[in-house]
Amino acid sequence: MTILITGGAGFIGHTLTSHLLSQGHTVLLVDNFNESYDPAIKWQHIESLSHLPNWSLFQGDIRDKKFLRQIFRTHAVDGVIHLAGLAGVRASLQNPAAYFDHNVNGTTVLLDAMRAANVKRLVFASSSSVYGARTGGTFQETDPAEDAVSPYALSKRAAERVCLRHHHLYGLNVFCLRFFTVYGPQQRPDMAISRFIHQLYTNQPICLFGDGLSQRDYTYVDDIVSGIGQAIERVKGYELINLGSANPVTLLDLIAQLEQLTRQRVPINWLSMQPGDVPYTHAAIEKARRVLDYRPTTNLYEGLRRMVASYQQSQLHASPQLTPGL
Repeated sequence: MTILITGGAGFIGHTLTSHLLSQGHTVLLVDNFNESYDPAIKWQHIESLSHLPNWSLFQGDIRDKKFLRQIFRTHAVDGVIHLAGLAGVRASLQNPAAYFDHNVNGTTVLLDAMRAANVKRLVFASSSSVYGARTGGTFQETDPAEDAVSPYALSKRAAERVCLRHHHLYGLNVFCLRFFTVYGPQQRPDMAISRFIHQLYTNQPICLFGDGLSQRDYTYVDDIVSGIGQAIERVKGYELINLGSANPVTLLDLIAQLEQLTRQRVPINWLSMQPGDVPYTHAAIEKARRVLDYRPTTNLYEGLRRMVASYQQSQLHASPQLTPGL
C-alpha cells in the first residue's frame, strides 16, 4: 500500500515509517515542523530515515486544503494514518483555541480531502485522555467518554466524532486508536519520562505533581507502532480501540526504576496536582487483541532501559563523563 502519515516527523511518526517500510509499503510523510517542540528534533527524525527507500516528505499544514488536495491528486494513496495535531494536556489549558483548530479543524480538512480523492482507509490517533478522570477499573471502549477534563482531551473526542460523521455520511472506514502514554527512545522532550531521565543525569530535582501515587498505563512505542500497522491493513467500518500495556504503574515506581537504571538519584520537588491531569489510566486491550491481533511485548523496565541507553548515546560526545547505567 501507499500510506500517507500526517505528523510523520514526530516521535511516533518516524518510528512508524521505519516499520511500514520494512513491511514493503510506500510512505508519504506530511509534517509542518511547528514549534510545539524543537523542530530540529523532527528534522533529526527525518535524517534517520534517509538511508531507507520508498518514502517522501511533504512539508505543510493539514489545515491547508490546497496543500492536501495536491498530494492526493499526484499520488495514489491507499490509506491515511493521522498522527498530526497538538499534544499535551497542560499546554492545552493555555491555548485551547489552537488545540481545537489543529486537532478538530485539521482533522475535518484532512477527511474532506480524503473524500474528494475517494480514499477510504483512515487510522486516527486518539488518546486515553478522552476517558476523563477516573480512579480505578479498566478503561473499556464502551465506557462513556463525555467527561474529558482538558481542552486536549475534548479536541481528541471531538475529532473521533468527526471521523464517525464521515463514516456514516461517506462510507469512510476508520479505526480510532486510543493511545495510552506512549514512551520510548526519542520521546518528545516535554514528556515526563524524557524529562526525568534528563533531570537525573544533569543533577536537577525531579518535578513531581501530586503525591506520586497517580498511575499510568505506559506503552512502548514499538508496541503502539505494531498496533497501528495492523490497523491500517485491517480497517473496516468504524471502531474505537485501546492501545495500551494493560499494566498501570505509579509515578514513584517509575522513578525508582529510572534511578536503578541510571544509577543516579536527585531530590524530588513536590508540586501541586495540575488542572487537567488525571489520576489513573488502565487500558482494556481485549478488543485490540481480537481485532488487530495486538500483543504488547515490551515491559516497562525493558522500555526504560532502551530509553536510558538512547539518552546515553545521544550525550556521549557532549558529556564523556556520563556514568554508565547499564
